[in-house]
Amino acid sequence: MHLLGLLERPDSGHYALLGREVADLSEDERALIRNREIGFVFQWPALLPRASALENVELPLIYAGIGGAKRRRKAKEALERVGLCEHMFHWPNQLSGGQQQRVAIARAIVSTPALVLADEPTGSLDSTTGNEILSLFEKLQQIGRTIVVVTHAPDVAERAGRQITLHDGRIVGDHFEPDKVAP
Repeated sequence: MHLLGLLERPDSGHYALLGREVADLSEDERALIRNREIGFVFQWPALLPRASALENVELPLIYAGIGGAKRRRKAKEALERVGLCEHMFHWPNQLSGGQQQRVAIARAIVSTPALVLADEPTGSLDSTTGNEILSLFEKLQQIGRTIVVVTHAPDVAERAGRQITLHDGRIVGDHFEPDKVAP
């Protein structure tokens, strides 16, 4: 995940993202791509406790230099997409675990990234909420987003159009189901 998300540089091999060799990118170029083209969803939502749901979603747009009115509009749209518009002014401690995770997803997609990386995004959720999160990812995939989910849960992996199985850092399986992938 760290390599895919440009948090670390590869020390061997080749990794091209958006047509550019990752190893050749400067730290500033990698940071710019992370901000504009990659959304991150972690197992724990990692929301700022003293910021509302709306303010948490606005964070990537602040770093991108997007002005107040446009930033707020885009953040509201992202919260609406994840079904939390009515909770936009709630603090994280006023939200359930599933709602917090949806705020984290809204934050990940607010800048309309080409790639969303999700590390065990349903691991701390009940099955109903986990299914809601996976359905949301499926909808994002259908509108052209690439979603990479890292999971140990077979039921989560089964919902993906492509499953790559790793063991000790090596690919041991690669299963593709074209009918689960958007055209």
